[in-house]
Amino acid sequence: MFKYSFEKLEVWQDSIELVKLVYKITKDFLIEEKYGLISQLRRASVSIASNLSEGTSRITNKDKAHFTTLSFSSAMEVLNQLIISKELDFIKEKDYIETREQLSKVTNKLNALRKAQLNK
Repeated sequence: MFKYSFEKLEVWQDSIELVKLVYKITKDFLIEEKYGLISQLRRASVSIASNLSEGTSRITNKDKAHFTTLSFSSAMEVLNQLIISKELDFIKEKDYIETREQLSKVTNKLNALRKAQLNK
């Protein structure tokens, strides 16, 4: 099967792993958070991968870098919501650390990708 360019990006693959972690940890949140933190965390994590994939279809490197920046912004949103979820005891320490480590992996690669896009 043909793979699109975004599917070959390690950072996109890592962001999909982050989405899976976010979905796993939010399934145990309180039901009253269904339209609050659960929805926000899930949408923000999906947004990281979505902006990466959309950015690969752009023609200029500046435009590609813009979408990488949007992905990074969504990653910061996920981090903020993870911290809030931890502070409210919605997630276990182990899950928080695992998800945060995956998020760090993604943000480091996003920064490297953005630098590469702007320096072409």
